[in-house]
Amino acid sequence: MLEILKYCIPAICVLLATWLVMHKFYKSETEKRLWELKKLSQKEISPLRMRAYERLTLLLERTTPEHMLIDINLSEMSILQVQQHLMRTIRLEYEHNLSQQIYVSDELWSSITISRDQMIAFVNAIAQQMPPHSSALDYAKTLITAYTSNGETAHDKAMQLLRAEAHALL
Repeated sequence: MLEILKYCIPAICVLLATWLVMHKFYKSETEKRLWELKKLSQKEISPLRMRAYERLTLLLERTTPEHMLIDINLSEMSILQVQQHLMRTIRLEYEHNLSQQIYVSDELWSSITISRDQMIAFVNAIAQQMPPHSSALDYAKTLITAYTSNGETAHDKAMQLLRAEAHALL
């Protein structure tokens, strides 16, 4: 019995040491593979994220009053028609870029949504404040003037956050 223990105890120690070394080696290799996969996926995802930032920048720029009013023939429209056109433009731009939310932070996407909602509310509020029988041109001028003199808007905050995230990616 003592003779068996002389051989079994060292064998068990060697087996335990081997298992421990193999376990650490396997764990290290698994972590290394995961890191390589993450690094490889970042090479593919980074350009997609940059394109998302570009598209969201365009979304924010295209939904400012100055940009939305450029191509409208105001002389042939009423205030209500201009208002509806602006709201439709904002919604379409937003819906066109909905898929970009998967590439940006929740905070940025929330900021963009707030910007959209506030722009719609702003367009509606200015339309309601216009005196009766005002022209669409008067509405457009009032809209642009009020927007530019409004100080820092939700649009500006979203744009700052977007730039910060894009710079962090670079």
